[in-house]
Amino acid sequence: MTSSTFTQNRQAALGAIPSAELISRYDRPGPRYTSYPTAAEFKDTFTESDRLAAIASAAPGPLSAYIHVPFCSSPCFYCACTKVITRRLDMADAYVNRLEREIEWVGNQFDGARSLQQLHFGGGTPTFLSIDHLSCIFGSLDRHFGLVTDSDREYSIEIDPRTVQPTTMAELAALGFNRASFGIQDFDPDVQRAVNREQTPEETAALLDAARRAGFSSLSIDLIYGLPKQTQDSFTRTLDQVIAMQPDRVAAYSYAHLPERFKPQRQIEDADLPSAAEKLGLLLLIGRKLTEAGYVAIGMDHYARPADTLAVALTDGGLHRNFQGYSTHAALDLVGFGMSAISRIGNCYSQNARTLPGYYGAIDYGALPIERGIRLTHDDRVRRETIEQIMCRGEVDEAAISEQFGINFERYFAAELAEMAQLEADGLVRRLPGKLQVTAIGRHLLRPIAMPFDAYLRRSAAAPTLHAPPVRRYSRTI
Repeated sequence: MTSSTFTQNRQAALGAIPSAELISRYDRPGPRYTSYPTAAEFKDTFTESDRLAAIASAAPGPLSAYIHVPFCSSPCFYCACTKVITRRLDMADAYVNRLEREIEWVGNQFDGARSLQQLHFGGGTPTFLSIDHLSCIFGSLDRHFGLVTDSDREYSIEIDPRTVQPTTMAELAALGFNRASFGIQDFDPDVQRAVNREQTPEETAALLDAARRAGFSSLSIDLIYGLPKQTQDSFTRTLDQVIAMQPDRVAAYSYAHLPERFKPQRQIEDADLPSAAEKLGLLLLIGRKLTEAGYVAIGMDHYARPADTLAVALTDGGLHRNFQGYSTHAALDLVGFGMSAISRIGNCYSQNARTLPGYYGAIDYGALPIERGIRLTHDDRVRRETIEQIMCRGEVDEAAISEQFGINFERYFAAELAEMAQLEADGLVRRLPGKLQVTAIGRHLLRPIAMPFDAYLRRSAAAPTLHAPPVRRYSRTI
């Protein structure tokens, strides 16, 4: 199946609604597969030497960089990000100082110029940092890696509309940013009060207009479905307001309610949350409204206008899934900087210290702040490619994977393909000669389809069967 066929099938999926019984059967905790193996499998035995070896063996070429800015001035109750709540703006000085040192040290580990084709500032709230702070970070990245100015670059920043004035967008563009994502989640006042994030559609629209005037080439709006107090009617109004703003992309994420892991979520009343069936209804509403408005459904969370690079990547096979969701430039190694940032270099993942004292302590000691990671085995790489094809293409090319990794796909995955028989009987997948194809209904249940290929779920002592992964480890799939 070609990518264009996948796109057509994805649109057809909007009219295919899984039954309540099917939802109940497959609505279980499971990974979102922004990586494989997932971060839950990272080990603290991974060291700086492991990452140096990965850098030495990595293919040459441009890089992608992620800068994590953990600070927020107030908590959003739904948030599961690694963050530090503070109103002390002076904390940015100490953080940027450490960031610059980390950038210098990591830059020196790469042999030769590795320019940054992609750059993403996430958080937290990246605009907690002043323009001067951001300028310092840009200068460090340019000195030790090399920034680019061509139109193909993707330099993006996450924006909290409550913290930025329209004039700031021109200042960000002058630094080099050409993409921005705006955290909205929901415009309904009742929902906003329930999650402690109140903002108006008018201030958001003003920022998008200012960004366009400043020359930003792609603007995205982030939504979350499954939040407390959300209804079909209220979220329809939010979607109508978002569509009227004409963003280039819309990311609609499923709310993961894990109050036992994330303390702010304990402020949310369970009774206010939509049921699984209601949540699925919100997901289907998102797909219907956005595709009717001309957006292409990219994958599990993302929609884009046909001319946007994300939609183009879907067509030309360059779509990739990483810790920021769906992305382009799939072949680029990713280098993460800052507290909790994750890198993907060659065949390894590594994560920085996940607390501010841990991050500062390592830098001040003169060491890179690597806290944990994992070197991928041959089996990990086979499974990563298989899962990524499910998540990004909706189809697994068994012959291509067999050739790439020197295996016989059917023999290698005999047990997993046997499990596909039940998914096929339920109408989620279709077995074709040399291919595993996700059906229209299956597009709503990508995570359960990918999970049988996850060896770590099978081996988990807390999950004696594949269909009972650890409840507290992952969010539910619907």
